[in-house]
Amino acid sequence: MAKVNRRRIFLGALAGFVVWAAWGFFIHYFLLHDKYVEAQGSGALLSEVDYPKFLGLWLLVLLGLSYVGARIYAGFRGTHGPGPHTALRAGVLLAFAAAIPVNIAASTWSPGHLIFGWGWILDLAVGSILATFVAAWLYKD
Repeated sequence: MAKVNRRRIFLGALAGFVVWAAWGFFIHYFLLHDKYVEAQGSGALLSEVDYPKFLGLWLLVLLGLSYVGARIYAGFRGTHGPGPHTALRAGVLLAFAAAIPVNIAASTWSPGHLIFGWGWILDLAVGSILATFVAAWLYKD
């Protein structure tokens, strides 16, 4: 089995996390903000967070997922070769696992607007792919 550069994986994960967090802010602030306010006003969403440490935990989860994307890419390089096609494969795998199942379930059972499920999928799926591309760009054996 080929050795991976753990330092570069971690560096890529950090950089990917920054890009993913910025992407998520864009989605939640510019795409979903007005719908959040509307849903909070109607009682479909809580108006105050139930778990005050959510943001910190969420960012930690995104960092962990960014690490997973970087690690998948580093592992794939040996069989698929380095480059953007391999990064896309790794990012799509992470996107599917991180975004699709939970948000389909949440959208199905949530009293809120369907835009939330699609927005959350967009946040997690595109964020996964972007983070993995950034990690791949920074990765060196």
